[in-house]
Amino acid sequence: MSAAAKGAGRDAELHTLTGAYALNALGDRERARFERHLAVCQACAQEVRELGATAVRLGLAATEIPPSAMKSQVMARISAVRQEPPKVAAAEAGRIPPPVHRARPAGRRRLAGFVLAACVAGLAALGGVAVVQQRAADEARVEARAAVELAQQHTQALADVLTAPDVRTRSTALGQGATGTVAFSRERDRAVFLASGLPRPDDGRVYQLWFADDGTMRPAGLLASTGSAEALLMDGGVGRATGMGITVEPAGGSTAPTSEPLGLLSFSAR
Repeated sequence: MSAAAKGAGRDAELHTLTGAYALNALGDRERARFERHLAVCQACAQEVRELGATAVRLGLAATEIPPSAMKSQVMARISAVRQEPPKVAAAEAGRIPPPVHRARPAGRRRLAGFVLAACVAGLAALGGVAVVQQRAADEARVEARAAVELAQQHTQALADVLTAPDVRTRSTALGQGATGTVAFSRERDRAVFLASGLPRPDDGRVYQLWFADDGTMRPAGLLASTGSAEALLMDGGVGRATGMGITVEPAGGSTAPTSEPLGLLSFSAR
């Protein structure tokens, strides 16, 4: 593999680490390398900010924050409610004097009952909020683990292609200073498209990749360009494709190209 292809592979890998970085799932060396990249890549910086904000929203989903004074008020009211002494067999047998009962006004007894009920309800509410918060935190952790696993799988898939023994690369200009490079492996039956400087398409439009099967164009994925360097694992296997192309299509993509290709790359041996 040429030095340029190796460099492109390393750059492509960095763009896939935004999710793991936002979730603090990178090792020290990989984190330092990614942060150097982050200082010069606005697209990755924006994605990290968005992923971090999403993680925070997941952690706060479905929670209810009780008033700050609620717990202290509940505990204070509990301490003011008199507890009835226990009725033990020894007292009934006369071995210890029975407690002296002083009648309390019915209104006070009812008030004490209401206070106790309110305290119990308050504690139950606090417990319910804690349960909801714990459930939300558990769900956020599951989502975070899934995001990290997905990022790792994507990174591994890119690496498998870019480090394949039979990997081949082809590059072409895409206009307006942009370039496109495809790395493909017949052995792995996958291809990776690397774009650099590709401007953001007009509203309602998207870049679409295609495999060329003896003149028939087969959809191979959509590229949401941000203008910076990007890497995309193309959809589907390489199969017997003789090349690939990139066009501008309506949002959501097309089943067949509707515009002239920005670039065509041949898979033939050179």
